[in-house]
Amino acid sequence: MKFRWLKQDQAAEAIVVFGGWAVGPEVFWHLNGPQDILFASDYSSLDADLPDLSSYRRVSLLAWSFGVAAYAHWQQGRPDPFQRKVAVNGSLQPVNRGAGIPPAVFRKTVETLSLETYQGFLARVFGAAQEAQPLDVEARRGELLAVERRGDAPQMRFGRVWVSTGDKIFPSANLQRAWAGQNVSAIDAPHAPFDRFSDWEALF
Repeated sequence: MKFRWLKQDQAAEAIVVFGGWAVGPEVFWHLNGPQDILFASDYSSLDADLPDLSSYRRVSLLAWSFGVAAYAHWQQGRPDPFQRKVAVNGSLQPVNRGAGIPPAVFRKTVETLSLETYQGFLARVFGAAQEAQPLDVEARRGELLAVERRGDAPQMRFGRVWVSTGDKIFPSANLQRAWAGQNVSAIDAPHAPFDRFSDWEALF
């Protein structure tokens, strides 16, 4: 797991983003706001620690896709630094027939992963074909296997949960089941819904 600053201007608030699998921070670059942004990626292992965030008046969390379960696993046994938490199109049961990605679909993704199938994955993430992107196939396959091995994450509450009605990665009905009883907001968008927003604050 890696943390890197996307924006670091000594703001009053830091937002820590647990991103999705094999999708970089570019999906967030258009979002405006005064906050500093710290991006987490690569969930092959979860042994990285946050940098010192004690200078911030508020620290918020945005977890997307596999970043939701990765965050919940990572948080276990660590002090919780977050005053606000939002989950976007992810589940604490990431590989699960009724509350996550169905195991058969996940297994097919692992077994058939290639540059070609990755482009199909990106098209489903964004709801449209994307420009060809490079991929370290074996590293990203290893990351998927690590997600599968970790299994279900500890239960926790988020202040807000976004569920896209057009999600072709995590079935929308599964996410509605996964988050029953929490503050769920539906949005007409694909798995990556961030182009529906212009600023960070609107996501919280």
